Amino acid sequence: MSQTSDRRRILSGVQPSGKLHLGNYYGAIANHVALQDQGDAYYFIADYHALTTVQDRERLAELVRDVALDYLALGLDPAKATFFRQSDVPEVTELTWLLATVTGTGLLQRGHSYKDKVANGITPRAGLFLYPVLMASDILAYLSDVVPVGKDQVQHIEMTQDMAQSFHEAYGCEVFRRPEALMAEGAAVVPGTDGRKMSKSYSNTIQIFAEGKPLKTSVMGIVTDSLGVDEPKDPEACAVYQIYKLVASPEAAAEMATRLAAGGYGYGEAKKALLAAVNEAFAPARERRRALISDPDYVEDVLRAGATAARSVAREVVGRAREAVGLARASVTDT
Repeated sequence: MSQTSDRRRILSGVQPSGKLHLGNYYGAIANHVALQDQGDAYYFIADYHALTTVQDRERLAELVRDVALDYLALGLDPAKATFFRQSDVPEVTELTWLLATVTGTGLLQRGHSYKDKVANGITPRAGLFLYPVLMASDILAYLSDVVPVGKDQVQHIEMTQDMAQSFHEAYGCEVFRRPEALMAEGAAVVPGTDGRKMSKSYSNTIQIFAEGKPLKTSVMGIVTDSLGVDEPKDPEACAVYQIYKLVASPEAAAEMATRLAAGGYGYGEAKKALLAAVNEAFAPARERRRALISDPDYVEDVLRAGATAARSVAREVVGRAREAVGLARASVTDT
């Protein structure tokens, strides 16, 4: 796990709400792995957050383990990054309540994510409404400097800044570090198999660790237009090519673009090339994942060690927050 450092602290979480897919990888995971060499990285599996959508204990445990295996297989190095389960640091839930007492409901009602989910038929429960407060607690509890996000998540960082400011103004002290959004360089919006943004909620994903027939079914099922084999095609309007250029080499991507534009190259052939490229790109990670599955104690040890390091920071921060509001520092020592 990461050691104390003067480098900027980077914080990000991944929600275990389904199998990770190419959109997750090229939109976030690849950037997380790169950032572990550029700062003091804290990455957590957001199992508290997942409770807003996953309410099956066996399923949740499986998804949490899958995320741990996936991240480690894809290059997260516990010697460089602190990697842990959110629920192994209960201080974040206490801080969530302390922040909730100074957070206006108007701020939460303006949350894009909350409004979008309710508009899409998700029941507006209190957990969903307070989701940004828990997210702010995750960020503030570890003295985070930067949080890598996409454009659609910048509002969450702004809300976190507002909550920290409200707390400081209410109690006349400075407890939290002001976090800033870190726009992910090179992060891609990956099209799904139906042309929309790849998302578990749309059931249009290509899973990172799918193999054999399931992977082939996903790739060959990518929706395309009705242009025939001989007709010229616009690569930029083709989801197959948009995914392929992320997975394949620049030279291979340029060749596919040229062939599509020239005509005489069908979508079926392009899909076969994409399937081969996905298999080649993720073969080493699949091998590492299989090895990790055979050593479950190692994975658990990584998460526990990460939680120990994370809690040492969170306890200090929450201790200062407790003192600020007039509560005594917690005296119970957890083992």
